[in-house]
Amino acid sequence: MSYTVVGIRFKPAGKIYYFDPGELKLSLNDGVIVETSRGIEYGIVVIEPRQVPEEEVVGALKMVLRLAGEDDLEQLRANREKEIKAMEICLAKIADHGLPMKLVDVEQTFDGNKIIFYFTADGRIDFRELVKDLAAVFRTRIELRQIGVRDEAKMMGGLGCCGRELCCATWLADFATVSIRMAKEQNLSLNPTKISGICGRLMCCLKFENEVYEQAKEGYPEIGRRVTTPDGEGKVSSINIFKQTVNVELRESKLIKEYPCSIIELESVEGDHGESPNVKNEGAGGQGSRAVIRNQKHEKCCRGARNRKCKAPAATNSDV
Repeated sequence: MSYTVVGIRFKPAGKIYYFDPGELKLSLNDGVIVETSRGIEYGIVVIEPRQVPEEEVVGALKMVLRLAGEDDLEQLRANREKEIKAMEICLAKIADHGLPMKLVDVEQTFDGNKIIFYFTADGRIDFRELVKDLAAVFRTRIELRQIGVRDEAKMMGGLGCCGRELCCATWLADFATVSIRMAKEQNLSLNPTKISGICGRLMCCLKFENEVYEQAKEGYPEIGRRVTTPDGEGKVSSINIFKQTVNVELRESKLIKEYPCSIIELESVEGDHGESPNVKNEGAGGQGSRAVIRNQKHEKCCRGARNRKCKAPAATNSDV
């Protein structure tokens, strides 16, 4: 069974929700009035009507009531003006009560039945008296919602260290878990000031770019792998997927030199390909002999691509 749905977004870079378009003819970027669990809301069409399977629909589909008209747009502008005034009043009330909280944003529902105040704080805040004061002023339902620092950055917006607008404020709908391991995989400095966003948490790009690095590294030898270079044998100390090079610490000189991936040969591990390594007996002044295992088989870098050149992806704008 399938449903006809339309994708609607209520905030820039917000989540997309499915609604039933009914008999309405909707196009991309159309303003619509819809029924939500919070009441009547204004949204933008970001996915045109289409058929989706039943498993993609979560819960009962609510209806798109109508296309937004001039009266609806005027109501939207009036709500934005009220939100600015509500912000000023709430800031004054917070100062009067001496509450240790930072007001981030104010949102009034389209039908004016509720005003939501978003704030951050280090711990739990007893704002019951503040809610009473705000309800007395606005004569409507009041909700104070505590958010995290990542949500604050998403609402406020800004520029990242790359010089571009924040991903979370422009296109990233959900926050994924980011770990320090991802920074290590990408050979980044582990200095917190260099891998943290303006929210103070690890940058979101570490997560969504990590898959590209993992795929690219599949064609390179592991760190510590024994290899043969034009200057002799050594072991891999680091790799650079953008320059398509490998840094090797040479066995004899202990120098670290950079080589193109295509000229590096991997020393095969004993027993590779089911062949026996060459064994040579060396005596030492009649004191017996010892077996020295020497495997002369090699395979070309990249790993798993014998006798072919490395194929690493070129850098993209998101990697700069």
